[in-house]
Amino acid sequence: MPQKYKVLTEAQIEHFLEKGHVILRNYFSRELAEEWTALAYKRLGYDANDPTTWKEERIHLPSMNHVSIRKVAPKAWDAICDLLGGEERLANLDPQWGDGLISNFSFGADRPWQPPSPKVRGWHKDGDWFRHFLDTPEQGLLTVVIWSDIYPQSGGTFVACDSVKHVAQRLFEHPEGLSPGGFGGLIEKCKDFVELTGNAGDFVLLHPFVLHSASQNPSGRARFITNPAVSLKEPMNFNRENPDDFSPVELAVLRGLGRARLDFKITAPRERIVPERVQRQQKMLEEQKARLGIA
Repeated sequence: MPQKYKVLTEAQIEHFLEKGHVILRNYFSRELAEEWTALAYKRLGYDANDPTTWKEERIHLPSMNHVSIRKVAPKAWDAICDLLGGEERLANLDPQWGDGLISNFSFGADRPWQPPSPKVRGWHKDGDWFRHFLDTPEQGLLTVVIWSDIYPQSGGTFVACDSVKHVAQRLFEHPEGLSPGGFGGLIEKCKDFVELTGNAGDFVLLHPFVLHSASQNPSGRARFITNPAVSLKEPMNFNRENPDDFSPVELAVLRGLGRARLDFKITAPRERIVPERVQRQQKMLEEQKARLGIA
């Protein structure tokens, strides 16, 4: 019997189904990570070795450079395809990683560190640029690319491992769709939490329905990640003729709803939204190009 997945093991697939994420170690080069983090300091005008120059607690840089995932991290590309049911289902067959690093220098360092729990503020479902449906294609998969070593209590993303079922139920109950802020009250139903840690070169795949949050970074070390989403060519399908054709992402939704299959139909048009952050990041990019002398 041929192997169903290119790089992920059955144990990793089951972990994804149960915990909403899987961490993949050493999936791209530390050299690329070091190059982009060094550039991030230059773009900001910060000294990597002098935390007193780190003026902002947390900054989401706009992307200035891009690399093909297929070229710099082929195993990461294969893992993405494993979870989405094959590359033919992806909207973009040459997705890019950008250097729009999400930089956490000292967020929350002025107060005692809080472990992940519903008490932490900032829990959310990603996707501020579209109306959300159960079968939404805009975010077929979330990813976290780790560009710097992240130790415990050093700004690693908090993940609610049991949130997929709660988000799935909310969306199932709203076939008309929900605005990006339509997931309030769900984190209180969650009980299984983790703090994502890892090394530069690690790669995390998360179900698009996973609730997550930024965490405090009192460590004195800067933390750099990116979190590009992967879009699908067509909406998710929870009623495929052959059950073996369900992707792990689709299976996690069905498992969360307690269904073997589901003939889901939306009742309102899909809608794209232009978030305010897009204009803010464009201005930031122009300022950083001027600092680096780039026309």
